[in-house]
Amino acid sequence: MKADIGLIGVGVMGASLALNMAEHGYRVAAHDRDFDKMQGARDAAEGMSGVIEVAEAPEALIAAIRPPRAIIILVPAGAAVDAIIAQFRPLLSEGDLLIDAGNANFHDTRRRTAALEAEGLAFLGIGVSGGAEGARRGPSIMAGGSPALWGRVEEMLKAIAARHDDTPCCDWFGPDGAGHFVKTVHNGIEYADMQMIADGYGVMRDGLGMEPGAIADVFESWRGGPLASYLVDITAEVLATTDAGTGRPLVDLVQDRAGQKGTGGWAALEALRLAAPAPAIEAAVAARNLSARKTERTRLEAIFGPAARPLGDALGTEREAVADIRDAILAGRIAAYAQGFEILRAASVEYGWAMNFAAIARVWRAGCIIRAALLDDIAVSLEAAPETNLIGAPLLSEMMRGAENGLRRTVSAAAARGLPAPALASSLSYFDQLRTARGTANLIQLQRDFFGRHGFERLDRDGAGLHGPWA
Repeated sequence: MKADIGLIGVGVMGASLALNMAEHGYRVAAHDRDFDKMQGARDAAEGMSGVIEVAEAPEALIAAIRPPRAIIILVPAGAAVDAIIAQFRPLLSEGDLLIDAGNANFHDTRRRTAALEAEGLAFLGIGVSGGAEGARRGPSIMAGGSPALWGRVEEMLKAIAARHDDTPCCDWFGPDGAGHFVKTVHNGIEYADMQMIADGYGVMRDGLGMEPGAIADVFESWRGGPLASYLVDITAEVLATTDAGTGRPLVDLVQDRAGQKGTGGWAALEALRLAAPAPAIEAAVAARNLSARKTERTRLEAIFGPAARPLGDALGTEREAVADIRDAILAGRIAAYAQGFEILRAASVEYGWAMNFAAIARVWRAGCIIRAALLDDIAVSLEAAPETNLIGAPLLSEMMRGAENGLRRTVSAAAARGLPAPALASSLSYFDQLRTARGTANLIQLQRDFFGRHGFERLDRDGAGLHGPWA
């Protein structure tokens, strides 16, 4: 019997996704340069309603799949995907479908879609979130490409996706690179959310002098409230983890250098290119880049001395301070989601994708890294007013009113005591600029006209391109 689908790349993610499909009754033909990985996945699928077949050679993979074939590629983004496409292109028949399910740059997806369609082949770019555990148990899936091609694999992908209230967290969002763009923005929000949580942890650790176990208890207490989310869940767990060898909190033994794979940077770059302000995402990316400069940071601390000083009573009692930090992270999270959807809205117009923003919020409610209770309210808000900045949506604006003072007090106290809180501070500035009807760009208009004759507009008369009296 021929396989329902092929899979190229049986690493951790690929093996997990293959087992998920086999468990749901699908027959998978898997190919990888590492035979042991393929055999391990095949053996792990024993007893499932579907099977995983091993295809050692590219030709064997093609022969094992029923035509028209659908083949998922799960290899590192970039040149590796192009190499796989080049290797398999001569073996494919007209109508065969390649699916890139990695963290691809959406520009690459658009390029690959056009090139393969010109040769009578088909291509889908699909974002998959949830890590290896999500791939195995149910990821969030964000698809882009031709609606007809999506229809060929929709049933299978919805079957293996995470579910929220029995609704699959899997949907199609537009042609060519739309799915990978949604995943890129997801990762940008993820960067911001993680940094805001780290900002709060830093204020508790360095400002309040709290030990990891006590901070873990704080995050544990937030798991059932408005901050309920996967990232808060795992933060409570990692802060409570002790090192088996030393008995010390593991977090205290880990270098303060965070890695990244580039997707957060892609989100920030696209935000700048599309003129969709996303300062919390940009701040989170910058914070990771600064974290990598350990030698430089150590040298500058020796010159200037450590910046961080205890908060004292700047935020009241420890209990009051923790409540403010909770509100700060909630307000910052609302701002980060608002920024993410502004990027999506700008890209949807730029590329003619006609995205359903409420559907994006619903797909993110389970399976993915940024899944959070807040997304239910975001989905409702976007259903009612898809073009409104989320901060101004009734459900979210009410939360923002309640959390604003906590954000303001936390950022103010942190700045006064030298406690870095880059993502929270950026979120506060974003909020304050958005809520200010008359800002300071009037001065910038005149400056630009003075040195570059760029012109300006006036409040008291119609017309643009006016000039000042300077020489």
